[in-house]
Amino acid sequence: MDRISSAAPPPPVTYPPHSPVRAKKQKKDGQLVSLGSLVSRPARWCRNAVLHEWRNVVAGPCRKLWERGPLGVSLAVLATVAVIGLHEFQQTAAGAGVVRVISEVRADQPLWLSLLRTPVSVFVPAVDLPAWGGLPRLFLAFALAELAFGRVRTLVVAYAVTLAGTLGARVMIALGPDRLGLPAEAAHTVDTGASAAIVGLFAYTAVALRAPLLFLAAVVPTVAGSIAEPNLAGREHLVAVAVAMILAVVLHGRAGAAHHGPPCQWPLTESDGVDQEVGHDGSRRGRPTGRRGDRSDPDR
Repeated sequence: MDRISSAAPPPPVTYPPHSPVRAKKQKKDGQLVSLGSLVSRPARWCRNAVLHEWRNVVAGPCRKLWERGPLGVSLAVLATVAVIGLHEFQQTAAGAGVVRVISEVRADQPLWLSLLRTPVSVFVPAVDLPAWGGLPRLFLAFALAELAFGRVRTLVVAYAVTLAGTLGARVMIALGPDRLGLPAEAAHTVDTGASAAIVGLFAYTAVALRAPLLFLAAVVPTVAGSIAEPNLAGREHLVAVAVAMILAVVLHGRAGAAHHGPPCQWPLTESDGVDQEVGHDGSRRGRPTGRRGDRSDPDR
């Protein structure tokens, strides 16, 4: 019994180099490796995309909000209060006429009058849409853009995409329905509301910060609804998204996104610090000049 228990295990089965059994086994192992790599690559990409978007869209703005306090989203608060105030004022007998005079935009108006009323029309809710339902979306779009790019750029982008939608609607009405435009009756539709500014700000932020998940959640549903229902508001939304994406690419680009986007606020681990010193490609960066960088220093 002792001899049997102490005996060495049998050697593994080996096959000749050109054996068909060995070739079949190697082929099966290669298929398993390739299948594993195909599964791991999308999972790795999704993980990196979610982590990158969390840092740029959530962690970075939240850190800026913590540093600046409520003043960091003052523009978003003012925009929300303006929408609520104008909506309530519009419900009164005297306020309805005043709001109509200062904010009503239609394609059958003179162009100068539409340009004059467009800034106020952004904060006047559309008559056929509930005002309170879009307030969280309005606040989030303005707050995220304000924390990421500042108040001035947020206002400029919101006004630019709204104005582009208004002018684009005039062009589509002039083209007519036979040439992928809009019918002439659309010229009498009152064009007010912040929907174009909201979807434009979301599209601008998503492209500038390289945030595909934000684009998928906040922009794609609006685009899909605009395509499914090609009315005046839907066409303006499409124009606003296109203009916002072009502005983000032109103003940010690859280098601009790294400069204007919120920096990563996560602390560096020891390995990340070594990567920064050595370089990701393995090339060691130059040492700083001075006593510590001098190789002839006797203290070293």
